Amino acid sequence: MDHQRRDLPRQGRGQKERLLTVARLSRRRFLGVAATGTAAAAGLYTWRIEPHWLEIVRRPLPVRGLPGRLAGRTLVQISDVHVGPRVADAYVLETFRRVAALSPDIVVLTGDFISHHEGWPEQAGAVYRSFPKGRLATLAVLGNHDYGRAWSHPEVAQALVDLVQPFGIRVLRNEVHDVDGLQIAGLDDLWARRFRPEAPLGALDARRAAIVLSHNPDTVDLPVWEGYQGWILSGHTHGGQCKPPFLPPPLLPVTNRRYTAGEFTLPGERRLYVNRGVGHLLQVRFNVRPEVTLFALQPA
Repeated sequence: MDHQRRDLPRQGRGQKERLLTVARLSRRRFLGVAATGTAAAAGLYTWRIEPHWLEIVRRPLPVRGLPGRLAGRTLVQISDVHVGPRVADAYVLETFRRVAALSPDIVVLTGDFISHHEGWPEQAGAVYRSFPKGRLATLAVLGNHDYGRAWSHPEVAQALVDLVQPFGIRVLRNEVHDVDGLQIAGLDDLWARRFRPEAPLGALDARRAAIVLSHNPDTVDLPVWEGYQGWILSGHTHGGQCKPPFLPPPLLPVTNRRYTAGEFTLPGERRLYVNRGVGHLLQVRFNVRPEVTLFALQPA
């Protein structure tokens, strides 16, 4: 009997150790399951939700010398739609419907209408016939993807221009279009080696209001802007598509990695706005929602 009593504390200690071991294993198991669940939820959000969670960014666009009749008018910038097999047509058409509901005065598309693929003309035609129109003008420039594989097929770009023109979209290829007193210069694509800004920038009247459309923001660092003071609207970067908190996007298709998204002050009284784009090359976005920008024109 005395021997059994002496064994009781030992048995209690053993049972307690077993319970502690089970608790530790359960905690590890719980943390593992929680981590797996969090990763799965983040992956689902990054893949299925944010790539289609369009943000309409509203902001002023102060333009030097803006005619009084354009003050308060709206300009919508759409960029990088990438119509193709990786971007859902339904999402793009819903984006176009939302823009049309804004009743914009001017609509501009700053490049990458498509991601080139076999059968692109049929798909692009079915989508871009619903492109939202501006009450005063609907303008666009081309991006690198609009030039086909390796950005080296001008015949693809020309076929795209011919396709969208009947839908009321005027594509500016190193030329200037006047919209009720506002000069809009559209520059062709840098990577496709069609960027020739000398003639359109030289044609701008420095005494009058002007905006420049240029797909690739790297173009703003080239020594071609002497004499131009004003806004340059770009796209191309997709904002990096994924941006870890407090860190820059790891992948940006630009030489100057400062140009991620949003507004940048440039030398010579110029400003750059980089739109995050509507579409994607891979259906992944994190902390970089797709964007349509609604600018309110106002005198600078």
